[in-house]
Amino acid sequence: MTWTQWFIFILIIQVIHGLGTWKLYIKAGRQAWEAFVPVYNGVVLMKIINRPWWWIILLFLPIVNLIMFIVVWVETARSFGKNTHLDTFLAVITLGFYNFYLNYIADVKHVKDKSIHPKSSSGEWTSSILFAIVAATIVHTYFIQPFTIPSSSLEKSLLVGDFLFVSKFNYGARVPMTTVAAPMVHDTIPILKKKSYLFDDHKGSHSWKNKLQLPYLRIPGFEKIERNEIVVFNQPADTLLDMNNFTPDRNYYKPIDKKTNLVKRCVGVAGDSLEIRDGFVYINGEKNVLPDRAHLQFSYLVQPKTNQFSPKFLKDRYDITDGFGIINNQNTYYFSAISDEALSKFKNHPNVASITPNKKIEGERDPSIFPHDPNYNWNVDFFGPLYIPEEGKTIDINLEVLPLYKRVITEYEGNTLQVKGNQILINGEVANTYTFKQNYYWMMGDNRHNSIDARRWGFVPFNHVVGKPVFIWMSWDGKNPRWERYFTTVSGNGKPTSYFVPFIVLLVAYFGLRYWSRKRLKKE
Repeated sequence: MTWTQWFIFILIIQVIHGLGTWKLYIKAGRQAWEAFVPVYNGVVLMKIINRPWWWIILLFLPIVNLIMFIVVWVETARSFGKNTHLDTFLAVITLGFYNFYLNYIADVKHVKDKSIHPKSSSGEWTSSILFAIVAATIVHTYFIQPFTIPSSSLEKSLLVGDFLFVSKFNYGARVPMTTVAAPMVHDTIPILKKKSYLFDDHKGSHSWKNKLQLPYLRIPGFEKIERNEIVVFNQPADTLLDMNNFTPDRNYYKPIDKKTNLVKRCVGVAGDSLEIRDGFVYINGEKNVLPDRAHLQFSYLVQPKTNQFSPKFLKDRYDITDGFGIINNQNTYYFSAISDEALSKFKNHPNVASITPNKKIEGERDPSIFPHDPNYNWNVDFFGPLYIPEEGKTIDINLEVLPLYKRVITEYEGNTLQVKGNQILINGEVANTYTFKQNYYWMMGDNRHNSIDARRWGFVPFNHVVGKPVFIWMSWDGKNPRWERYFTTVSGNGKPTSYFVPFIVLLVAYFGLRYWSRKRLKKE
């Protein structure tokens, strides 16, 4: 729905609330009209149910409000003497319409100064769990989100099995667009393996479920995305069936905030001209210089002399961690990723006869590469030049450049587009220029031949950006912990420094001081 439609919807909800509670307001010593005034009626209701006024804020936070509505329905019933399990069940199962029964039929009296503490241990546990979920959901949505590195596209900078904290407030927290969803999970409910949100993602769907989406809104952040920063974002070409299929029929119809989370390096920002030559990125004509913690990796063909290679030995001796295997009858090995540092040592291995870079030829078209058009003979190693759209900037649009920006114009910025002969029609009008509505970015992996990134699916709109990884709180290689990576920063210069030991010392000191304080209080 649009903001206007949501405003009307909220007004209707306010009228329903007023009709269902105005007599209860009177019985609580308030005026009937107070039940109908938007927002103010919520503040008054919090006084009636003896709860803090700031609860009203939680009622307007997407996802969190799904829990808070239930709590308020139950608390309203209890504030008028309805404390049984049946009353609680009816308040929840009727989605709050139990208040109409209390308002018009039941003979109830307001319980003044109602205790806010549960009367049973089970009630206390339920209350604690609910508010722990509420607090965690707020933190997860607007401040810090945990994230796990699933692939080796940023290997050597971020490793498979790194557990990150991703800051939402650096670039500005995005308000959830999907309003009905399970809290603190992404697109799938763990164990059940079921979709975690209410939405019909089929092409052309006009389901009522899709009307519950909020328009895109982001709380202002305090910094912009800078070139070469590592960024977490929603994959633009996501699909429910196969995230590696970049030309599906359904991929545009999954809600933006429920598309698969990915982490890549932003090698090009809005307004940049990007080109890839021999696997290296050039920005505005100059070779891109990566931070010292970044290590580019390319694939190689290795001809051994006699013996086979041991994966464990290569990992321990040369830090070659990605897969390799024989590709033909000549006993040639394909190594999917080797860094320059590892290559300088590995080429001296006594079993290595020769090492050949496995790079594409300039002008050799790869149909899986953006923009998936036969007029663009681009591949992973030779790509561009390409202008990255910037908000407010206008470009000339014609049939030659249209394949580069068609997806931006239609899927990301919501316009209709038709081609009639040599004419391009945008929203039914002939167009020779186009002005972009938001910023776009170019996200790539440091593992240049073993990374599914922007070279496959193109630009990443700013409304797909989730946040900035700031901290590695744990790291696991699949069998053992990587202690040296615990509590290290993601960005910065030089070798990452672990703050795990200072953290443990502070944690022990905190609990020791807490234990000592409690023991002292008991003695007093």
